Amino acid sequence: FQNFLLSKKNMGLKGKLISSVEVKCGGHLVHDIFHAKTHHISNLSPSKVKSFEIHEGEAIDVGSIVEWTYSDDGKDKTLKQVIEAVDHETKTITWKVIGGDLLELYDSFTIITSCDHHWTTWTFLYEKKTEDTPEPLVLLALLLHVTKEIENHLLK
Repeated sequence: FQNFLLSKKNMGLKGKLISSVEVKCGGHLVHDIFHAKTHHISNLSPSKVKSFEIHEGEAIDVGSIVEWTYSDDGKDKTLKQVIEAVDHETKTITWKVIGGDLLELYDSFTIITSCDHHWTTWTFLYEKKTEDTPEPLVLLALLLHVTKEIENHLLK
């Protein structure tokens, strides 16, 4: 009975948000930026991404720990992640958030990016700390904006 109350109390705190954006340059090129040229993203989208650092590991590979500084409504925020999975066949990268501002609102947060021929898809899997915690729509909009800026760069 106690488990039932606990699980009922946590209902509605887990979320999944998925959005895809068309990329005319080809998803494999966007995946290449996120996988092999991640450090260039702050140059390609300077209004949104302030910096990117690899703290552990040589590149974006499983086990690498990376940190982003990004602008959220004019405020600089940080996001520290460990790379959980990289699949070059499906052009998918799974990033688990392990530090930064996002964990003030969410108990867990995973970001998955996948790229196919004409689409880049962002998936968020998260658990809110409280029912009042907003859905992560601002972060999703930021990533879609960054994706379009990468596309614009690749189309030049």
